[in-house]
Amino acid sequence: MLLALAEHRARAASARTSIPLVKARGAPRLPYPSFRLESFTMTDFSATELLAPAGGRSQLEAAVRFGADAVYLAADKFGMRQRAENFTLDDIPSAVAFAHGAGAKVYVTVNTLMSQADIAALPPYLEALDASGADALIVSDLGAFSLARRYAPHMELHVSTQASVMNAEAARTWYDLGASRVVVAREMSVEDIAELRAQAPRELEIEAFVHGAMCMAYSGRCMLSAAMTGRSGNKGFCAQPCRWSYALVEEKRPGAYYPIEEDVRGTYVMNAHDLCMIEHLDDLARVGVNSFKIEGRNKRAFYVATVVHAYRTVMDGADPASVMSDLHAISHRPYGTGFFYGQPSQRQERDGYDKDYLHAATVTACQQVEEGTWRIQATCHNRFCEGDEFEILTPRKPIAAARVQGLTWLAKSQEGDVYPQPVPVANRTMETYAFESRIAMQPGDLLRIRIQQTAEEAVQA
Repeated sequence: MLLALAEHRARAASARTSIPLVKARGAPRLPYPSFRLESFTMTDFSATELLAPAGGRSQLEAAVRFGADAVYLAADKFGMRQRAENFTLDDIPSAVAFAHGAGAKVYVTVNTLMSQADIAALPPYLEALDASGADALIVSDLGAFSLARRYAPHMELHVSTQASVMNAEAARTWYDLGASRVVVAREMSVEDIAELRAQAPRELEIEAFVHGAMCMAYSGRCMLSAAMTGRSGNKGFCAQPCRWSYALVEEKRPGAYYPIEEDVRGTYVMNAHDLCMIEHLDDLARVGVNSFKIEGRNKRAFYVATVVHAYRTVMDGADPASVMSDLHAISHRPYGTGFFYGQPSQRQERDGYDKDYLHAATVTACQQVEEGTWRIQATCHNRFCEGDEFEILTPRKPIAAARVQGLTWLAKSQEGDVYPQPVPVANRTMETYAFESRIAMQPGDLLRIRIQQTAEEAVQA
């Protein structure tokens, strides 16, 4: 299966060279200030990497299956997302083998700010990563970078956004020290990146975030979490206090809250929008960005698959407007373009996160029972019922719809035998259910279901 996937990806990459990107015209756009490159040209993304987060094994498999060219992950230390599932050192070789079998690369994060104790523990850790076969290390600390050159000589070195690379001189210095890539600071505009690209060594690759949470302060070097909760964001334990709602209160008037902005719920000065550059990938490619990076190592496989699928679809030549509904399907804050076209907007229509769909099930098997009918087996993640309509997320295909018919629970007896039990509702998380469908599905396909449905929609359905 992995070989077939690798061959499919190679054919798709070849095909991308002849498929132009059609930019959305007349469709609602994300917040987009006045700066534009002088002329529009069709963009070929065949040489541009799509880099996806892998917070655990299921996220890794989803990212690779749905079209990521590379994944970034962490072992159990020194990564910026310590709350993620992550991988043990012993897990890394098998993760690398899986990704490589599908033609994808693996980058390992070693990008926290390092104490003396951390530095002392690094050499054997780096040696183990070097032996794993992973392709690159993502490093921010200069001392860790120096040790990586010595103890992980077979791995490329990428400079993390935590290093706050914002100018060509810094990029050139890292290159001279042995870096093959820099992840530019999130505060850089498209113009800034163009200038850095023009002055930096041509061999030095540039990676930029295109989707996900926006850390406040320079590239995530924030002290709020440590000060307010005792959890250091620079050690991978961020509590995200920049996303909390705030209001002023005078000490002699407890409970009397005063909004700073025109919103009774408080101020959103630090409550950043989520980044979404799917409508503007051509701008980034044209100024020299080699890798489009998706944030989200704390996210689940459904999120990773959905976002990767959307960006892969656009990079394969689709109109960005055709996938925007998919990006609204997942849990997200209001979308914006970050610092790429000026100062990001902090105004929000609503507080908190929003999503339109839930991950209902993951397909585990598909068997044709007669002409035009297939029996689907799937693992339940969220409640669904007989007669519900699924939307099917499958690699490199448009979203399709299928209705649940003949729902059964594949119950296990005390002896371990499995027998079908007709049920009206699938509500046992991680249990296996079966149903009939007029659409064939593949193992690994994700089935999503709308969270809210109006009475009119229910009648029409």
